[in-house]
Amino acid sequence: MTIADATLEKAGTGTVPAAEDGTDFSRENIVPLLSVFSKQELDALDFGVIGFDKETVVRQYNRFESECAGLAPEHVVGQRMFTSVAPCMNNFMVAQRFEDALENATELDAVIDYVLTLRMRPVKVRLRLLARPDSELRYVLVDRSG
Repeated sequence: MTIADATLEKAGTGTVPAAEDGTDFSRENIVPLLSVFSKQELDALDFGVIGFDKETVVRQYNRFESECAGLAPEHVVGQRMFTSVAPCMNNFMVAQRFEDALENATELDAVIDYVLTLRMRPVKVRLRLLARPDSELRYVLVDRSG
């Protein structure tokens, strides 16, 4: 059993199939897992995690994303996702999908190729957009593995 599975079991949400190396960017049913992960568990992931509430205020920001983006967590947590933290995502490809999922009370799980441009040279990434009507937080996962 992986740490991720043990965490889900402890949270009473059951287990889900684990990737061979633990929790990865593509893991199915990852939202319940992210919602119960401790800061240390989030910081151990090898992809970026930005969790924000229905008002788009950032509540989770892991070490991987902080180091890659060059933004300290204390400057990100508590700020608005699409206006202060990542205005380059304030468009129909990202922010609008979250708005639509919230308005329609539907699940969102989409992976898109994207280019990040804020405070850095353009960087090609894959974004995974995650929202569930039953979850307090919505997530953008950032895969920079190429």
